[in-house]
Formats: sequence, structure tokens, C-alpha cells
Amino acid sequence: MAIDELLDEHEQSERVQDWLRRNGLGIVAGIALGLALVGGWKWWQSQQQMQRIQAGEAYESLQAKIASGDLEQATRDAAKLGQGIYATLAALDLAKAQVEAGKPEAALATLNGISSTDPALSGVVTQRKARLLIEAGKHEEALALLADGDDAGTLELRGDAQAGLGKTELARKAYADALTRLDVAAPQRRLLEIKLTNAGGNPAKPEART
Repeated sequence: MAIDELLDEHEQSERVQDWLRRNGLGIVAGIALGLALVGGWKWWQSQQQMQRIQAGEAYESLQAKIASGDLEQATRDAAKLGQGIYATLAALDLAKAQVEAGKPEAALATLNGISSTDPALSGVVTQRKARLLIEAGKHEEALALLADGDDAGTLELRGDAQAGLGKTELARKAYADALTRLDVAAPQRRLLEIKLTNAGGNPAKPEART
């Protein structure tokens, strides 16, 4: 090997060693930080999984209390679930049981106590609140709650609220709009057609599919 090549290699080695001396501590710290982040992420995932399991078990326990008719204990247990999908499902189940037990005010309080709602369940919660408000004669409150929805269920409830206020024309329009959003084979279609007829409307015959 030529002398100049050896000198070049020696110079390069010296440069690498010098760079390591100046940056070695930072490299070690970076590696340590990376390992800490990986470990922290795994710990966080483990904690989240454990919390989901605990919430699921608490939800199953609450369902058992609802099934046994112990709604007072179920109400206390539901309050301990905090937030998340299990808390929302628990509130929906509890509210349903409270309605069936003839306690609509307690059911409405349960639904109002939901602090955060999964997007997939927010419409269900809103509609159940509105239904309870309508049954309680609080039609204006129900309409305010339903203001942003345009699905069939929301429109039907809006029609119910308008009908309760004696606003037949608005109720008729809401029912008619709701029908346009329902499939021909939807089980709730017949009842909606009856409501529209009672409001002075004429349900259009669905077009036959070819």
C-alpha cells in the first residue's frame, strides 16, 4: 500500500476519533432517550390495555346488576366508569332499564351525565335524550337538541316534537323527509308512514326495484 494511502487512512481515523470525542456523549444520550421512549410507549400501551380490560369487566358487572333489577347500585357503578365507550354503553343500558322501570327523569339524568361520547354512539345518545324530552312534553328542548341532525331517526323525532307543538305542517315535512332516507324494507318505515298520514301527508309508494 502506498505511503500516501496510509496517511489518508490515518487522517480519516483521526477525524472519526475526534468526532466521537466531541459527540460521543450526545450519541449515548440519544440512544438512552430512544430506549426510554420505546419503553415508555410499551408501558403506556400496557396500561391502556389493562384499563380497557378493567372497564370491560366493570361493564359486565353493571349489566348483571341491571338484569337483577338493582338499578341504584348500577347507577353508582356507572358513575365510576368515567369516560369512554364502556361508560357510554353503560349509561345507555342503564337509561333503558330506568325507562322500563317507569323512571324517565332518572333515565334523562343518566344520559345527561355522559361526559364524552364516542362518535359512533353520539347520535344514539342524542335521539334517546330527545325521545325522553318529547315524552315529558319538553318539545322545544327536544327540537334544540335535534337541530343539527338529518338522518331518518332524527327527522322522525323532530316530526314528533313538531306534532306535539301543534305544528302539523312542519311535522309532515319532517316525516316526509325521514321517509326519503329510509330503505324500502326498513322495519320502522310502516310506523313512519302512519305518522305522516296522521299529519295530513300522503306517503309516496316506494319505487319497485328492477
